[in-house]
Amino acid sequence: MTEQFTFGGDIVWRPTPGHIEHANLTAFMRTHGIKDFDELMQRSTSDVAWFTDAVLKFLDIQFYEPYTNVVDLTDGIQFPKWCVGGKMNIVHNCVDKWQGTEGGKQKAVVFEGEEGITKTLTYEELYKEVNKAANALRSLGLGKGDAIGIFMPMTPEIVIALLAIAKIGGIILPLFSGYGAGAIVSRLQDANAKALFAADGAYRRGKAVEMKSVADEAAEQVSSLKHMIVLNRTGQVIKMKEGRDYWWHELVDPQSDKSETEVTSAEDPLMIIYTSGTTGKPKGAVHTHCGFPVKAAQDMAFGTDVHGWRSSSDSVSRPDVIYWMTDMGWMMGPWQVFGSLLLGATMFLYDGAPDFPAPDRLWNLVEKHGINQMGVSPTLIRSLIPQGDEHFKKHDLSSLKCFASTGEPWNPDPWMWLFEKVGEGRRPIINYSGGTEISGGIVMGNFLLPLKPCSFSAACPGMDADVVDENGRSVRNAVGELVIRAPWIGMTRGFWNDRQRYFDTYWSRWENVWVHGDFAAIDNEGLWYILGRSDDTIKIAGKRLGPAEVESILVGHKDIVEAAAIGVPHDVKGSELIIFAVTRPGLSPTAVLNQELKEMVIAEMGKPLAPKAILFVTDLPKTRNAKVMRRVIRSAYLGLDLGDTSSLVNPLAVDEIRNAK
Repeated sequence: MTEQFTFGGDIVWRPTPGHIEHANLTAFMRTHGIKDFDELMQRSTSDVAWFTDAVLKFLDIQFYEPYTNVVDLTDGIQFPKWCVGGKMNIVHNCVDKWQGTEGGKQKAVVFEGEEGITKTLTYEELYKEVNKAANALRSLGLGKGDAIGIFMPMTPEIVIALLAIAKIGGIILPLFSGYGAGAIVSRLQDANAKALFAADGAYRRGKAVEMKSVADEAAEQVSSLKHMIVLNRTGQVIKMKEGRDYWWHELVDPQSDKSETEVTSAEDPLMIIYTSGTTGKPKGAVHTHCGFPVKAAQDMAFGTDVHGWRSSSDSVSRPDVIYWMTDMGWMMGPWQVFGSLLLGATMFLYDGAPDFPAPDRLWNLVEKHGINQMGVSPTLIRSLIPQGDEHFKKHDLSSLKCFASTGEPWNPDPWMWLFEKVGEGRRPIINYSGGTEISGGIVMGNFLLPLKPCSFSAACPGMDADVVDENGRSVRNAVGELVIRAPWIGMTRGFWNDRQRYFDTYWSRWENVWVHGDFAAIDNEGLWYILGRSDDTIKIAGKRLGPAEVESILVGHKDIVEAAAIGVPHDVKGSELIIFAVTRPGLSPTAVLNQELKEMVIAEMGKPLAPKAILFVTDLPKTRNAKVMRRVIRSAYLGLDLGDTSSLVNPLAVDEIRNAK
């Protein structure tokens, strides 16, 4: 049965006539004679080819050779081909095309480091730096089709590296800067990576955190990796391996600032972003030049209403400044880079803790750099509330047009704190939910429709989304599965070297229907709510973690035969990690073993994903086909209703879980 959903609260924000008149969505609809948002949704989902072509033109996506067909569905809705026959490189559209225009003089990147340094790159300056980095990569023999990893803090160089890889036709592999060596190895090996951008370290809470040794440990285990380019960020003493390692300032900076952009097909691979699932190794979501960046820019324009520079006969307006607190290893990192540059806007980067050296650091950044759209997480807001209201009140936040949020569900109280107190009841919180495989959002707020606390205004234009019951029938005012019924240009082109797993993950439940794996609901007024994963994936502070990836680390210990990882509620992080472990027969668990296992998880996955506790049991609840029932484990540990346990072959194991503390 579908769980009934209780909606709390009334509409708290409505767009003003000024919001509506100024919105990118309004300009787009007027161009195409569309009278309202409902008509836009109907037309964009019923005629995907028309909508995609219209978005490409709205974003001024330029092609070296034009496409002959917007989308080809010959291989089915699961495997569409986009911009058929088109030749383009997304870097041309991000930086090359702005050269020689007023846009070239506008700010592309604004950066501040935790230690206080700042740096700005105009579009012209970014273009030259990308050319230097592209020449450096080519000097190492790297080129089209080569996979290159990025394991760096959020500095301007990480943007330059990302674009340089794309410029030479390479494949970008973004890596979370907090990963341990094991997580890096699995991703670099899967993609057969040839090179890695790294850094000596990063600043966190006044200390220089070393990163190079993690990169070294990973590189030694990846036979395909031949080169590492290292940024001198903190000035720490590190080891450099002769013949493999190069300092950025010695290899990149001396290069020529002129470089040809590789002509690629629109559907050539641009990037592989790895995302964890509930089983097996991380999934490498494949994205192309005409896919991920276009969807990112569309959502940024239509949802958060980011405006780039625009010229008239007598003036040039200042581009919007968007800041999303993210890491490049999370999809919102590349999303911010590609989206802002395609729109001709300014991205803001900050490398450091957002509440250091004081809880007002975040609000200081807004005032100092004139940030217009700021993407935050519920986790961050929950951590700032206890610090008091005086921290945001001491700063001028008038530049802010909106807040935005993604990665995890909101709770009403922190949402209202941000909206009413910091946002003064007039700045919307543009909630955003989708995923790495989506290239952005399935549902999102916008500047045309009202909002209730924690809600989404609607599905994103072009996303034929729905909420269905267990029989695939649409439901309202009830919790169901989030599905998509039509293709969109940002959809992943599959999982790297694993076509069948992609099909099984999203398309196997109902014919020609993408099942996303989220529980969702739509109320009678058409507002949407995302209520968490319908599978076992764990999200810790907005970072998605697959249980199997953690469990495999523990099972790698000689004394552990089985393990199960679950996420449990945490007031600040949203979830925290609890692991249940079964030792080999005849071995009694000890505090020493517990500590060894914790250190193994930290070494492989990084400190941000460290478990709260590892608890020892003699057995795990399983079905008759030996599937570990994480849902039952989580419910038993939290003292919740277990639901249907008739399939369990060992129900006594549930009692042991309940008593494990």
